[in-house]
Amino acid sequence: MNLLFILAVGLLAGTISGIVGTGSSIMLMPVLVYQYGPKQAVPIMAIAAVMANFSRILAWWREVDWRACAAYSIPGIPAAALGARTLLALPSHAVDIAIGVFLIAMVPVRHWLARHQLKLSLWHLAIGGAAIGYLTGIVVSTGPLSVPLFLFYGLTKGAFLATEAASSLGLYVSKSVTFERFGALTSDIALQGLIAGASLMSGAFIARRFVLRLEPDVFRLVMDAIMLAAGLSLLWTAATS
Repeated sequence: MNLLFILAVGLLAGTISGIVGTGSSIMLMPVLVYQYGPKQAVPIMAIAAVMANFSRILAWWREVDWRACAAYSIPGIPAAALGARTLLALPSHAVDIAIGVFLIAMVPVRHWLARHQLKLSLWHLAIGGAAIGYLTGIVVSTGPLSVPLFLFYGLTKGAFLATEAASSLGLYVSKSVTFERFGALTSDIALQGLIAGASLMSGAFIARRFVLRLEPDVFRLVMDAIMLAAGLSLLWTAATS
């Protein structure tokens, strides 16, 4: 029953993230933390995130902006490895609290970024990739930060979904490799990640038909609700454990 619940949440999360560009990790992470604990849930989610981003690339392959992807990924990949190494040194209780606080804090941060309608260049993407890459190594998802970064660069709809996914893919691969090298990614954890990732991939392809119909206001409400619910859930887990 627990596995079926994870698959059901993964399918829903994959569908939503396939529409708005992020949210799969935020939705699925509290379920994985409850089932496996935070130290196991983070590498499981890293594997699942690799698969989820790969599926979005496949769905929108022709629209990837490879210059933007390179600018973001080149500094972001080593930064993600450094962040993942930092995570492994933290106690499980602190991981729960850090992820929960981060998700809740991203709600006002996203609104602040939206109010300041900035036009970003490739250099801005590189700086953002380094900072967000490090945070990606520590917390489960930095989509609420990377999403406005690519939107302010000028990407929309399929081009945005594909480029954000291609850029994030390298970061999550780097994170996963770091977990494996330091013994946090066992074969059992990798299998759980593949199972969760399969449901996310399925949702991404279901979402493709809905992308052009999504209103911006709906996107904002969905993201705020997901981040608040997931953040509060993780803080509750930390408080009761």
